[in-house]
Amino acid sequence: MAALFSPFTLRDVTFKNRIAVSPMSQYRAKDGHASSWHAVHLGRFALGGAGLVYAEATAVEAEGRRTHGDLGLWQDTQRDALRPIAEFISQEGSVPGIQLGHAGRKASERRPWHGETPVDGEDLAERNEVPWTAIAPSPIPYAEGWPAPAEMSEPDIERVIVAFGAAARRAHEAGFRIIEVYAAHGFLVHQFLSPIANQRRDRWGGSGENRRRFAVEVARSVRANWPEAYPLAFRLSATDWLEGGIEVEDAVETAKALKAVGVDMIDCSSGGIGGKDRPRRMVIEQGFQVPFAERVREDAGIASMAVGFLWDATVCEDLVSTGKADMIALARELLDDPNWPLHAAKDLEADENHGMWPIESGWWLMKRDRLLSKLGVR
Repeated sequence: MAALFSPFTLRDVTFKNRIAVSPMSQYRAKDGHASSWHAVHLGRFALGGAGLVYAEATAVEAEGRRTHGDLGLWQDTQRDALRPIAEFISQEGSVPGIQLGHAGRKASERRPWHGETPVDGEDLAERNEVPWTAIAPSPIPYAEGWPAPAEMSEPDIERVIVAFGAAARRAHEAGFRIIEVYAAHGFLVHQFLSPIANQRRDRWGGSGENRRRFAVEVARSVRANWPEAYPLAFRLSATDWLEGGIEVEDAVETAKALKAVGVDMIDCSSGGIGGKDRPRRMVIEQGFQVPFAERVREDAGIASMAVGFLWDATVCEDLVSTGKADMIALARELLDDPNWPLHAAKDLEADENHGMWPIESGWWLMKRDRLLSKLGVR
């Protein structure tokens, strides 16, 4: 059997295959609440055969949203809106997951189609969307033209750590079975990890151990509010691609520290800390982040997920079968083809006669193939 379609177990949760749907922000939430858009968006990936379907980056407090359209889990009504979505994903044989995050200094941003710049008076006038003050480890703007965030006080730090735990409890009540903490792409946890964004001189900054402290405490808070039987993952930027930033050796040490407090898998991404321009060191090609997943898996002794510019089923099969990663995650490729896992199964000869498809559609497709074969059409 193809390795990509072999089961994989973390704690008491088994994924039917090694394919994950990466969190993809839709910016369609209203006051943090999911809608029918999210149900259809996520549900079609479960129908498409993915083993793990992650809901998008979900803010643990209102101030932690990147945009006004972000999902949230800081109140119970948001939990209730997500419950039927998680239930549907489970019913279709996939594992429902959710990514919890806090935007930190990237908060109060416009949606991509409105410019990905700070919310301002135009947003208030046209959409009745007000800006808010972002918070961060240090008062360093995200990029040129962005306002300086407020430096987080000890009470701020403690409040956000507690908020991650409360969101984890709601995620469990909503029916999700794996959490991924967003500690990559310049979001708050990543901001604490990176010396580019974190220039504190207290116990939350300076040394690698101090800069990892916030991530570790967030993991502790989530784990304390999340069933022992359910896995916890972290998405890390394994490198900042910038001089003076995080390198893969730092990511390995972070993974070790997180594993020690109950984290089960590292989703290995990169970049995002130094503004919107792509760093010169960052060369994008198919599977360019796979070496990070392989390095973290081997050196930290923890399960890893490879993500980023993966689209070829044979490439994905090779990286799982050779032990470079335990799971692979796709995003935009799945937007283009939500049935990518089912098509990959056919390409890798892991499925016959549409047996992996939902029976409601697989039956019709099998009937079509018989007819086309009889007619000699294909």
